[in-house]
Formats: sequence, structure tokens, C-alpha cells
Amino acid sequence: QVQPVQSGGGSVQSGGPLRPSCAASGRVFNMYAMGWFRQAPGKERECVAAISRNGGNTYYTNTVTGRFTISRDNAKNTVNLQMNSLKPEDTAVYYCAARATTSVNNSFLQGKEYNYWGQGTQVTVSS
Repeated sequence: QVQPVQSGGGSVQSGGPLRPSCAASGRVFNMYAMGWFRQAPGKERECVAAISRNGGNTYYTNTVTGRFTISRDNAKNTVNLQMNSLKPEDTAVYYCAARATTSVNNSFLQGKEYNYWGQGTQVTVSS
């Protein structure tokens, strides 16, 4: 098992950067595909970015492509989400999630596919 624990996030003005991080306990972090999700008030949860076990396959939702970068360090059991050029519409609670998988190269886009979730962190972008 892994237990994702999130840090980072916070408040920033439009155009600024933030870099939430997720540290996962356990010795088998590299057996888990990872994802970042967000949920804004009144909206459904959506997958923002996802990364495969080996980091070779990444996914981004269209609205963040070119602005956000997901990365992982399997030696440190961490996954990060570098968010640049933030917009007010990026305001949401962001969640890190982990899914055990035998597939080295697949990333996963649906929340129901993930087994373990971080506690969530608020990201607020002001105009």
C-alpha cells in the first residue's frame, strides 16, 4: 500500500506558478501509476494530469496542456505538478492519487481507477 501525503498549493495571482507535491509512503512506489485531479465548487472532479509507473507516459487535460507538467521521482517516492501561467479557472482543490498496476507504461484518467488518495490541497488563483 501507499499513502499519498500532499504539500504545496496555496494562493497566487493570475499568471503565477505553484508546485504542489505528493509524497507516498511504502517501499513499492514504482508499482503505482499516479494522477493529479481537481474539483472546483459545483463541478465534477477531473483528471488534470497522469503519469505512468516509469514516468514515460504522461497525460494532460486540454485546458492545462503547455502550462502544467507532471513528474515523478521513484527514488524519493514523490510526484509533483508544476503549474505555470495559472488562471482563475484553475482554482480548485487538487488531489494526488495512486493506482497499483502491473502496466509500466499506462497512465489512468478516471478517478474510479485509483485506489489511494491524498488529503487534497486548495489552489486559489486571483485575477
